[in-house]
Amino acid sequence: MLRGSARSGEEAGIRVLIVDDHKLFAEALRASLEVAGFDVAGVATSGHEAVDMARRCPPDAVLIDIGLPDQSGLVVGRTMRELLPGARILALTALDDRRVAEEASSLGFSGYLTKHVPVSLVVEALTGSLDGRWVVSNGVAFKRNGSRMDLIAEQLTRREREVLRLLVDGLAGEAIARRLDVSGNTVRTHVQNILSKLQVHSRLEAATLAVRHRLLDVGGSRRS
Repeated sequence: MLRGSARSGEEAGIRVLIVDDHKLFAEALRASLEVAGFDVAGVATSGHEAVDMARRCPPDAVLIDIGLPDQSGLVVGRTMRELLPGARILALTALDDRRVAEEASSLGFSGYLTKHVPVSLVVEALTGSLDGRWVVSNGVAFKRNGSRMDLIAEQLTRREREVLRLLVDGLAGEAIARRLDVSGNTVRTHVQNILSKLQVHSRLEAATLAVRHRLLDVGGSRRS
């Protein structure tokens, strides 16, 4: 939970859009930012709603939860960057994950904060981002090197990498199920996870991306 109080009056005139489907948290954050002098353009509870609101009332900064109901906050942030090149995009999320923070950085986010930080740090992050500074929660171990594709490859589990390799080899779902001795439903679940993580729409796109960027040559995750 956010806690503490922010300095008042110093940040007047900065228009902020909050994107979070946890309404109580979002409204509490709105109230705290307004006390601090921010102009809160609104609260969006989904990625699609956020993009629509940003088009109608362009903000100076956007605070985005990563776990939105309709799509990843990372995807929303990337869309916001394209729609509003001058706006600062910051993640404000319960997800304390180095890989996700690195992915956010590679997509052009200006900061990555976890929801346990005090409001004062959110205020500093917003104002600091407008000065070109990157702000990250102290608890998130973070480094800004490595390619975006390396980071994506690291998100794949060991089994997902096995399925992706078989997709690259041209195997269909039933053949993959036989090769791995699992059910067809299990294969479909792994494939959907792969498509989501690689941000593609088909098995062919996933296989092409894996070959082009040598994703299966990257030292990936050991998770099962």
